[in-house]
Amino acid sequence: MKLFQIEEPDGSPAEAAEGPGTAVGIDLAGAVAFAVGGNAEILRGREGMEGALPAAVAERLGALKARAERSLARPVTHAVIAAEAADAALPAAANAAGLTVLRLMLRKDAAALAAGASPQEAAALGAAICAEEMASQELGS
Repeated sequence: MKLFQIEEPDGSPAEAAEGPGTAVGIDLAGAVAFAVGGNAEILRGREGMEGALPAAVAERLGALKARAERSLARPVTHAVIAAEAADAALPAAANAAGLTVLRLMLRKDAAALAAGASPQEAAALGAAICAEEMASQELGS
C-alpha cells in the first residue's frame, strides 16, 4: 500500500521508475491486474474502476494501461490479454496502445488460473499471474 503518490496534472506518475517495463494482466471486459509472487491484485483508480471505458479496443487498452501506470507508478510495457474470443487484431491494437503482448488468452482460461476469485475479476487476475511468469522469462526480472 502506498502512503502517498505524486502525479502530474494529467494523472500520470511523476518521475516514473527507470528500467524494464512492468507486465500486467488485462481483461478486455475492463479490468487490469498485477501479480507479485503469484499473488495478483486488481488495480483500481482513485474512484474504483474509474467508470466507463472507451469502446474502441486500442483506446480501451490505452486506458487500462494508463490506469495500471498510475496505480503502480511505473511504466507498463507488456501484457497478457484475456478476451472473450480470439481476435487477430488484438496484437496491433495493443501495439498502438504501447503494449507488447506476451500472450492472448480466452477469458475462461485466464479465469481458471485465479480459482476462487470473483467472476468480474478472475480473468484479469489469471492474466496477471500468467504475465508475471512470462515477464520473468522475457524481461529477465
